[in-house]
Amino acid sequence: MKNPLKDFSYFSRREKQGILVLITGIILVFLTGYIYTFLREHTALSDEETQLQLSAVEEYESFIASVKEKDNKREYHPSRYPINPSSEIVLKPFNPNTADSATFRKLGLPGWMVRNILRYRSKGGKFRKAEDFKKIYGLTKEQYGYLLPYLYIAPEDTTRKTVQLYNVSITKDSTKVLRETPYKYPAGTVINLNLADTTELKKIPGIGSGIARLITGYRRSLGGFYCIEQLQDINLNYHQLENWFYIQDKDIRLININHSGVERLRNHPYINFYQAKAFVEYRKKKGTLHNLKPFTLYEEFTKDDLEKISHYVCFE
Repeated sequence: MKNPLKDFSYFSRREKQGILVLITGIILVFLTGYIYTFLREHTALSDEETQLQLSAVEEYESFIASVKEKDNKREYHPSRYPINPSSEIVLKPFNPNTADSATFRKLGLPGWMVRNILRYRSKGGKFRKAEDFKKIYGLTKEQYGYLLPYLYIAPEDTTRKTVQLYNVSITKDSTKVLRETPYKYPAGTVINLNLADTTELKKIPGIGSGIARLITGYRRSLGGFYCIEQLQDINLNYHQLENWFYIQDKDIRLININHSGVERLRNHPYINFYQAKAFVEYRKKKGTLHNLKPFTLYEEFTKDDLEKISHYVCFE
């Protein structure tokens, strides 16, 4: 291996001096950057430079404070925006029996609540006193209290009109035809939801043939209702109907879970195929069932599932 110092000795004197100068220059270039940085960091700032830095810091802190102030102003205050802060609220007197969707929206009511009101009115429902408006599904006490000063009911809406037994319609040949108006139960009537047929159901204000068939069909699939809230399963607003019905548990048709197969069990609205299979497989492995507690550990069942199913099964 060649010795670089030995090779260096073969250069002439002038060449050696040039090489040393070049190396020294390179070292000085690198050292200059470090020296400049060191001197700048350890040199005291002038009064002007210090003042500039202080001004910059104050400006930054002022900016941060203004941002926080704006954020605080954006905080939601229920007393200021009690219903729907995302839209501009225009408070003015309104009649819930005649107001249109635009009026309700300007009052701050959300779209889904407005649709419920219009659907209730389309089925013959009417607000006869201010307290009736409080029964709207989803309307809180705070919202009702906020709107109450602007709510009014027209005098003609406060009284019930005499039932008209016949409707008069005119045919193409100008012949008048009398058609009997369906009879509706007066307020205060209460019927058994599990025993009423379609004819009786249609006597409830707001229930027509379609809804009556929907209720009886779902009741047949369930085996009976155990609470009024179950009408939500078929997209009915139970708040509008709860004053017309009562329920007795003895009218519910139960399924013997120890003697029913998968097909029988899965036909119930609250039991799916995998749950029905779990019941049958458990019976095969461990024998007769006495309650539903073993299935609280099964992933096929939620606590809500078992609570619903418990109303429709027996173990004898």
